[in-house]
Amino acid sequence: MKDVIYIFGHKNPDADAICAPIAYAYLKNKLGDHRYVAARCGNSNPRIDAILQRFRTPLPVFISDIYPRIVDTMVKNVHSVLQDDTCYKALKIIDQHDVRSVPVINQKKEINGLLSIFQLGEFFMPKLSEERRMRLVRSSLSSIAESLEGEIHYINNPDKMYRIEELYVRICAMSTDSFGENSHNTIPAKQSIIVVGNREDIQEKAIRMGVRLLVITGGFTIKSNIIDMAKENEVSIISSPHDTATTSWVIRTATVVNTISSKEVTCFSPLERLDQVRKKVTTIDSISYPVIDSKGTLVGMFSKSDLLKPVSKKIVMIDHNELGQAVDGAETAEIIEVIDHHRLGNPPSEYPIYFKNLPWGSSCSIVADMYQKQNVRPSESVAGLMMSGIISDTLFLQSPTTTEKDCELLLWLEDYAKISSKDLAELIFSSGSIILSASPEKVIESDCKQYQEGDLKYSAAQIEEIGFDNFNKNRTLLVDALEKYRTHHQLYFSALLVTDINRQDSLLVICGDPSVSQNIKYPSTDADHIFYLKNIVSRKKQLIPYLTSLIKSIDA
Repeated sequence: MKDVIYIFGHKNPDADAICAPIAYAYLKNKLGDHRYVAARCGNSNPRIDAILQRFRTPLPVFISDIYPRIVDTMVKNVHSVLQDDTCYKALKIIDQHDVRSVPVINQKKEINGLLSIFQLGEFFMPKLSEERRMRLVRSSLSSIAESLEGEIHYINNPDKMYRIEELYVRICAMSTDSFGENSHNTIPAKQSIIVVGNREDIQEKAIRMGVRLLVITGGFTIKSNIIDMAKENEVSIISSPHDTATTSWVIRTATVVNTISSKEVTCFSPLERLDQVRKKVTTIDSISYPVIDSKGTLVGMFSKSDLLKPVSKKIVMIDHNELGQAVDGAETAEIIEVIDHHRLGNPPSEYPIYFKNLPWGSSCSIVADMYQKQNVRPSESVAGLMMSGIISDTLFLQSPTTTEKDCELLLWLEDYAKISSKDLAELIFSSGSIILSASPEKVIESDCKQYQEGDLKYSAAQIEEIGFDNFNKNRTLLVDALEKYRTHHQLYFSALLVTDINRQDSLLVICGDPSVSQNIKYPSTDADHIFYLKNIVSRKKQLIPYLTSLIKSIDA
């Protein structure tokens, strides 16, 4: 798909961060823009799974990061040669496609080498003092005949006509006596390719010498006695339609690429990040670089100039507007839209973008409102997903973040989803305890966001339970996991808000700098880093503002 625009919820997504991108992508497609694709940068959880299963909707595509990679800039339509192909074919590819090198592969499309215009130039134009190299051909009689588009009149030992040999070209333009002496003394007859026109005397003498191959140029008819003589002396003979100069050049181009290509080739994976590859290639002297997949198959090529091309993916951020909560690599992307209902911590943009931030209870509410304004009818499943996002994020309209608009939109969606809000809420909140269904580490990361206040970074995770029994039974493991998360991410502190859906109260667990716990005014339980927060259920509207003011008071 060309110019895909991914719609991402935040890291460690909750139901709203999964349902809103799906609904927004559906809306965009309905409006005729099919570039938009719902994506996620975190794992699912039992609640999300229950919602998606109820509305027969697959999880959005998982994308761990959107850093530009080799696959984004490499040339995918690669023109290559097989290791037994000739330089003639390689030169045609270089000329037709204006490339400076061609990869050499085997029948399985595995890299065997790399052939550059510089290697070809060195082979075809050696130093004048290297006379033998100027005549050298490493090829088979079969490849020579094919390159010449010539006619084979006789091949000695036809079973060996495909064998690569080291041969030397010689044009016979001198007298018969001189030809015999010079040719014999300079190059062994069995390694000689004699190129001559319709000079029968030279033809006969070359045959008597027992040369490896006699090539007769100009498209002249070869007399039968010459062919018979060649057979008797076991000399192969081919006729060429070209003139003598062209014929000798083409013969040299029949050299098999595998004999001159570079074998030490540095290959890259299509998934390697561009910023890392740029550093690597500074120490590797090559015109171009092959890209191979996990099976070793050639899938692309790139040059250093390709690494300079501007590459950025287009994304929409939904249910968040801070880079710390966005998919990894978001700072390298072109953020074209932001749709959110949280505090502002948005990154700067190079160009004006569509930014919609409303103080409602759910991102799904904002998307549902856009359906209304665009007069687009949601499908049954999409309507159900938007209802689920609203119910989850507002704790079925009980959270202090709930607005009248959330209530209106939830009621509006019921007709399309063909399910009551009450029945859907029961399904969502009875979908199972994440504490019982996941590891302590997964519990902490399931709906965790990172924030920055000045120079300090901290995280706040939230889980919703029916009662605190499951938390109390696993308290030690969860606290340990929270501390490990804080240490791994080098945070000032990490918080976990455990919300009781029925009582509309929460427990707050704090790991990190002692000054944070010491300044919390809420009553603590039997552990000094766990606090009881009566009537606190919203991370966005209640917890984060409290933690922000707490940090500021500590700094003061």
